[in-house]
Amino acid sequence: MYPEFMIAPMREELTRFGVKELRTADEVDAAVTGSSGTLMVVVNSVCGCAAGKARPGVALALQHPVKPDAITTVFAGADVEATQQARSYFKGYPPSSPAIALLKDGKLVYMMERHQIENQEAGTIATQLTAAFDQHCQAPVAG
Repeated sequence: MYPEFMIAPMREELTRFGVKELRTADEVDAAVTGSSGTLMVVVNSVCGCAAGKARPGVALALQHPVKPDAITTVFAGADVEATQQARSYFKGYPPSSPAIALLKDGKLVYMMERHQIENQEAGTIATQLTAAFDQHCQAPVAG
């Protein structure tokens, strides 16, 4: 487990964009099973590829007009039970951090694992995420 003072700035890199932290297994279950539509779960971590690629890529992707209905995060190495519970919804994928999952009505429809993150730049990650958003998320209704 990492000390909170050490990871607080890494958490804030996502929460300042409105990403909701899930710190318990119950919060993860409520997010996945308690909502309809699309849910993005970012498995955050202290590693360099999370810092230089995953978090900036997510931040860029969230500027896209089409987004998931809910955007959440768990922190590997800190929110251990929440992370384990989130990973239980990523059927067919081994534990990976960082990772970015997209679920639709509780079912996994898109997964970006560490090996897909560590060899990409933030802009490329954002492009891949926005393509997944366009495919799986509802476009905002014009007002």
